[in-house]
Amino acid sequence: MKKNPKILLLEGLAKTATDNFEKLGFTDVTNYTTSFDDEELIEKIKDAEIVWIRSRTNLTREILEKLPNLKTIGCFCIGTNQVDLEAAKELGINVFNAPFSNTRSVAELVIWEIIMLSRWIFEKSTSAHSGWWLKSAINSYEIKWKTLWIIGYWNIWKQVSVLAESMWMNVIFFDPLPTLWIWNATKKESLEDLLKESDFVTLHVPDLVSTRNMISTKEFDLMKNWSFLINASRWKVVDIEELKNNLESGKILWAALDVFPEEPKSKTEKFSSPLQGLYNVILTPHIGWSTIEAQNNIWLEVSEKLFNYVSHWSTIGSVNLPQISLKKHEEKSVRIEHIHKNISWILAEINKIFWENNIQIISQFLETNKGIWYVVLDICEANDEILKQLQNIKGTIKARLIK
Repeated sequence: MKKNPKILLLEGLAKTATDNFEKLGFTDVTNYTTSFDDEELIEKIKDAEIVWIRSRTNLTREILEKLPNLKTIGCFCIGTNQVDLEAAKELGINVFNAPFSNTRSVAELVIWEIIMLSRWIFEKSTSAHSGWWLKSAINSYEIKWKTLWIIGYWNIWKQVSVLAESMWMNVIFFDPLPTLWIWNATKKESLEDLLKESDFVTLHVPDLVSTRNMISTKEFDLMKNWSFLINASRWKVVDIEELKNNLESGKILWAALDVFPEEPKSKTEKFSSPLQGLYNVILTPHIGWSTIEAQNNIWLEVSEKLFNYVSHWSTIGSVNLPQISLKKHEEKSVRIEHIHKNISWILAEINKIFWENNIQIISQFLETNKGIWYVVLDICEANDEILKQLQNIKGTIKARLIK
């Protein structure tokens, strides 16, 4: 990759992004404050080698196939469902995200919502602004000794667990994957067991086929009367129409949502939801990680991964390509990246090219992942003809070099 790649930032990334890129020596940076529809997006990205996005930009297979110059994508968030990871892998486009840096901000939002819901703060504040004095303890509770149910017990949600327990809540959780719980959190073996016991339900799972509508009619029926539901993960995990029905019937006393099926692409676009107008629902505009601290931490986390990849092909932190930890290569050597399909003889073909051209291999690194081989070689010399021969090997996805 060239020393000063063309970089495109979308959706109004913090100014620290452009500032830090310039500190790293990357000056060809364009920063847009919004997202775009597909045709306009392709036009904007077509010459970019590095693209940074948030959650509103969708990079589908159809879009990625029209971006031959794109080398890597940085997701300025935890989730990567807005990128077709399989297509990116098949095209040799590396994708990075930030699974750790915003965990505290989201955890604090969830705890704040638990307290707000327990005391009906949202309704009482709105009424006070309208001139009504709702001074009442009806259906208002302390959260001490209440049971918090967490679905999905990983990075963010462990912090939710610790904060909840520090406020004397009982924490139980369900996660189909093996995980080590902390403090006094208790693991349940089934979703049904959790739903029957919890006063507060908070959802923290990725958008997968297995998690779509995981809270729907059956699950709402199992939940305790006057339960509370919080969703700050992915909107598809909750059946919105069923949630609305249960809120209107009083089965679910309160709900708080930070994610929605249709989210505006900019501040000027109108927001619409079936839950609008319900007094017992807190709606926030996907702000779980929207704090200065989280955004700066995310930038530092992803930029470090990105810089390591751009400068010496290290893929640690990649969500779709095999991960190899690499240091900067020696100045007199040339580093080559070769991404290819899982075909055993391709590595032999690579080595054969260097042998036939009398080129010494200084070091070779190899890792595989789900049908993809990722090979990085340090060699004494290379030229465009050698690179072309590597690119022409059958099964090659990408072959690039750093001088």
